[in-house]
Amino acid sequence: MQKPPKIPESVLVVIHTPELDVLIIERADHKGFWQSVTGSKDHIDEPLIETAAREVQEETGIVIGSALVPENALLDWHHSIQYEIYPQWRHRYAEGIMRNTEHQFSLLVPHCLEVTLAPREHTAHLWLPFREAANRCFSWSNREAILQLPERLAAHNR
Repeated sequence: MQKPPKIPESVLVVIHTPELDVLIIERADHKGFWQSVTGSKDHIDEPLIETAAREVQEETGIVIGSALVPENALLDWHHSIQYEIYPQWRHRYAEGIMRNTEHQFSLLVPHCLEVTLAPREHTAHLWLPFREAANRCFSWSNREAILQLPERLAAHNR
């Protein structure tokens, strides 16, 4: 059975500690491609906050809404970008879809948590200081989001 085409609307979730150590995960299908949690909506009317929480749990095992990571730890940046989908991943979308809209979030966790990766999606994880984490990311939008983390958090806390 063939999977339905991906919806070209996704989330990026920068998971970080209070000290700004950032979790990055290595893609199983492209060794050396490090990223934050990302993922597309499951259905067109799925709320973005639910997409973000679902993707975090699926890709890391971190449960938002638990005693360790309360729901208010997930912050919607109310910021999105559009980018051209990399050619190697266009086959996942309906014919002719070339661009994706990515909505950015951050998730504050109390410390560098142990994670449970989805082995079909990711093979390794690292907790790194935010600048180091940004330098490892293959995606320009992911790099920029991580580098904006201190500024986004300061604006939210004003």
